[in-house]
Amino acid sequence: MLRYFTAGESHGEALVAFLSGMPAGLKIDQAFVDRELWRRQQGYGRGGRMKIERDTAHILSGVRHAITIGSPISLQIANRDWKNWEESLPVAAGDPAKHKRVASPRPGHADLAGALKYNFPEARYILERASARESAARVAIGALAKLFLRELGIEVLSHVITTGAVTLHEEVAWEKIRALYDQDEVLLNCADPDTEQRMKEEVDKVLRTGDSLGGVFEVVAHQVPPGLGTYAQWDERLDGLLAAAVMSLQAVKAVEIGSGVAAAFSPGSQVHDEIGYNGTPGFTAFSRAHNNAGGIEGGISNGQDIRVRGYLKPISTLRRPLQSVDFSTREPVKAAYERSDVCVVPAAGVAAEAMVALTLARCALEKFGGDSMTETLRNFQGYCQQLKNF
Repeated sequence: MLRYFTAGESHGEALVAFLSGMPAGLKIDQAFVDRELWRRQQGYGRGGRMKIERDTAHILSGVRHAITIGSPISLQIANRDWKNWEESLPVAAGDPAKHKRVASPRPGHADLAGALKYNFPEARYILERASARESAARVAIGALAKLFLRELGIEVLSHVITTGAVTLHEEVAWEKIRALYDQDEVLLNCADPDTEQRMKEEVDKVLRTGDSLGGVFEVVAHQVPPGLGTYAQWDERLDGLLAAAVMSLQAVKAVEIGSGVAAAFSPGSQVHDEIGYNGTPGFTAFSRAHNNAGGIEGGISNGQDIRVRGYLKPISTLRRPLQSVDFSTREPVKAAYERSDVCVVPAAGVAAEAMVALTLARCALEKFGGDSMTETLRNFQGYCQQLKNF
C-alpha cells in the first residue's frame, strides 16, 4: 500500500524521492521535514561535503495547502555541490576530457563489484549512486512517514551505542532518547555524556591516523501497538521487514532486534520476557518483565518499544588509502580517495529512523487501511478499543 523509491547521484543536480499510498488529509510540517534532513547532516567526524550542503526538501506533488491529497508525493533535494561537477558529469555528451575518473577501486566500497556488473572501465558512475548521499532522499520521505505515525501516537528516534571501541552497555530509556532529539548540537548522539566524550576521543584518534570508524546505532519506535506484521507468510514478518530496511542502508553490515545477539549465547530462562497482567493503562493490561524481544514476537509487534540495532562498518574511503589495483593498467596502486567522512554513526541512525518509520507506516496502513486520515484514524481507534476489551 505504501511504496517509495529514490533517484539521483551524489554529485548530480538533485536527489528525488517518490512516496505513493499516503492517505489524504495528513498535515505536512515543512520545518519538521527539513530538521530531519539537518539531523542527518550532523555528527562529530563528518566531512567537507556537509559544509557545502544545507539540505531542504522541495515538495513537487501530492501536497497542497500543507495537506496530503492522496496522490503520489514527489520531492527534490538540491545538491549544492552540483555547480562544481556540472562540467564533469553533464547529462549531455559534454567534454570527455573533464570527466573525473575513479581510477582504482576502494576496498569495502561498491567500486569494483559495480564496475564489473555494469561493465564500466572505472568507478565514477558506480560511486555516484552507491554513495550514502542517497540516504538524504530516504530521510525526507521517512519524515513524512514519521508525521503519519505521530497521528497514531508512534514516535521513532535513534541513539548511538558504540563508536569504535567505546560502548554504552546500559539500555537507554525512551525519555533520554527523546531528550537527544531536542539538542541543537549533535556530537555522537549518545545518551550518556561521559561515554560520548570517550567516543569523541575515538574519532579524534582516527582523524590523526587517516583511518575511519564504525559503530552501532539503535532505533527505538515508541508506542507501537501490538499487531503490526504477521507470522502468516515469511515476507510479511515485521522483524524481517525491519531487518531488510535497515540492512539496505549504506555501510550497515548487520541488524539486531532487541537482545538478539546476546540471546544466542544465553539460556531461554534469561532471554524470554515473562508475561504478567496488571490492569495498568496502555494498549492492553498485559505486561512484560523485560523487553529482550525488542518489541516483536513471532513477526508481530507485541506492544513494547521496538528496538532495532544497526552495525555500521567503517567508511570505505580512507585518507591513507588501502592497497588496490589500477583499472587500466592492472598494476598495484593505492585506492582512490574522494572527499569523505571519518565517522557517520549518528547520521546512519537518522537514516535508519527513516527506514523504520517507512516500514511501520506501511504495516500500519496494511492493517488499518484508509484513503483519508479520517478513515485510518477511525479504524485505528476501533482497533485500540478492541485491545482494551480483550
